[in-house]
Amino acid sequence: MIRDLVLPLSIAAMFATVPAFAGDLLVGNKSADTVWRLSTKDGARVGEFATGQGPHEIVVSRDNRFALVSNYGGATPGHSITVLEFGKPGGTRTMDLGDNGKPHGMRLLPDGKRAVVTTEVSRKLLLVDVVNGRVEHAIDLGEGRGHMVALSADGKAAFVTKIDKGTVSRVDLTTRTKTHEVPAGAGAEGVAVHPASGEVWVSNREAGTVTVHDPKTLAILHTIASEGYPIRVVFTADGKHALVTNARAATLSVIDAKEFEVERTVTLSRPGVEYRETMLGSAALPIGVIADPKLPRVYAAISGGDEIAVIDTVQWKVVDHWKTGREPDALGIVE
Repeated sequence: MIRDLVLPLSIAAMFATVPAFAGDLLVGNKSADTVWRLSTKDGARVGEFATGQGPHEIVVSRDNRFALVSNYGGATPGHSITVLEFGKPGGTRTMDLGDNGKPHGMRLLPDGKRAVVTTEVSRKLLLVDVVNGRVEHAIDLGEGRGHMVALSADGKAAFVTKIDKGTVSRVDLTTRTKTHEVPAGAGAEGVAVHPASGEVWVSNREAGTVTVHDPKTLAILHTIASEGYPIRVVFTADGKHALVTNARAATLSVIDAKEFEVERTVTLSRPGVEYRETMLGSAALPIGVIADPKLPRVYAAISGGDEIAVIDTVQWKVVDHWKTGREPDALGIVE
């Protein structure tokens, strides 16, 4: 089901005057129910989208024509995905997920027309037809709440983490069944697939580890210490480094993806800055992280400071901070 989303005139006007172009950073502001579009030249806000309540994750299409935003909700669970349609009048539409509440992790399949979405209330992995705005299939994940999801390069397998169970599952998207579920570590949350080896990397926040799994059996191949509540893991475009945000420590672990060792640690909090209350107390609370595919930069969402930390990957240090809306988390790049 597709519903048009009515936007304030001031926001809609931005769509008409500012096209999506290479170098836009999309930032989901969880407590503001918006996505900001920032220029990666200087962090200037060049656009804003209204979303549903609690936008938690963002995924951008390969052709850069649209992005999906999962509306997790707040006190009341969300049941929708906002589609940001760049260059179209109105700019957004909404897909209703029916009884599948608290949508969170998302990935687009290689065809660019369908996506997989985790929903914590129904405990399913949804296969969603983005073009027609409907749920095509709901795959049962069993006990525990599926949170984040990653895909194999060919789009035939999905990997889902469950924070409450401390596990990672493998889902065969051809047969539409869960084939494996194994322990990863307490608080398993972030998940990413290495672009070359296909290995599945999981950040386990309570355990303070990152586990590396065989993509077929999910057997643990390596365990890497990343202290301080590792909450997300992503890869640089060349696959040489895994990047892990440690939410409590307010650091970024830069891991050599070949040697499976932490190469360096980048401090993300700033001395003397008063951070607001977060789920971990008054803290910087870095969560979302993404590597720029074209520039030597990494962007980390500092949820407790309402800002983006810009990290130079030549020096591996923070070189700038960009203002965001309230409680930034999800990040995406429009190339």
